[in-house]
Formats: sequence, C-alpha cells, structure tokens
Amino acid sequence: MDGRRSDYAHVVKVACLFALALGAFVLIRWWFLPADFGVHGFYRAGALDDNRARVPVYAGRAACIDCHSDVVESRKGSRHEPIGCESCHGPLAAHASGADETKPQRPDTRATCIRCHAARVGKPAGFPQVDVADHAPEGACTTCHQPHHPAIS
Repeated sequence: MDGRRSDYAHVVKVACLFALALGAFVLIRWWFLPADFGVHGFYRAGALDDNRARVPVYAGRAACIDCHSDVVESRKGSRHEPIGCESCHGPLAAHASGADETKPQRPDTRATCIRCHAARVGKPAGFPQVDVADHAPEGACTTCHQPHHPAIS
C-alpha cells in the first residue's frame, strides 16, 4: 500500500510542476504582451498607427514617370523595363516631392549591376549572370551596356 501512495505522490508532484510552469507562462505572457495585442488579429493594433506615422522614403515608379518619360521610353522592350527605378537609384521620395532640390547621384554601376547579375547557384538558368572576375575584371558595366536597355552597345 505504501508503494501506491508514493506513485500517486509522483503524479501529484508532476501535476503541480506543470501547473506552476503554466501559471508562470501565463504571468510572463501577460507581463510582456501589450494591451492592444490581438485586437485586430495576431499583431499589435498600435502598429498600424506607428506605420502611418512613418514618412515614406520611396516614391514609386509613377512619380518617376511624371518627370522622366524619356527614360521610360528608352526602357521599353528591355529586360530592365519591369524593374522599379528605385531598385537601382535608391529611395527618392524627397526628390520626387520637391522637398529635396539636389539631383540624385548616379549609382555605382559596377556595384549595382553585380548585386543582381553576379553568378550564383540557385538563379534561373535564363537569368543573365556573369562571373565578375572573368567578364569584366575592372571598369564600369556602362562601358559596354546601357543601364536602362542593357543589350551590348
């Protein structure tokens, strides 16, 4: 009979430890989760207001088209046509809105082009890739390629 009581005591101890761990979890979760978490789904509702308060840094392609329609025309039919302007030129919302009067600098074409076109495993076979050391060991990519219509010139 004494053996059964010790088996029962082990079960009670495990159940108490489980209840204690569950209580600690609930207490820690209550302590760390913000009050507005889960109001509109699995995120903090105040995050919407936080994001609305952030100033956009990207203008979008439509803002570029307004002033740079010549570049849009030069890109027609090229492989770079679907790529957004700010992918290479960086965030330009201040420039597009007129808040920044300085002309954006041209990107370092070698660094910018290599970011997408350096040969890497896992890229689709039809994607233009180059071994940078063999293709053009030094110099800008724009020596041979037009950046907006990159066929060899």
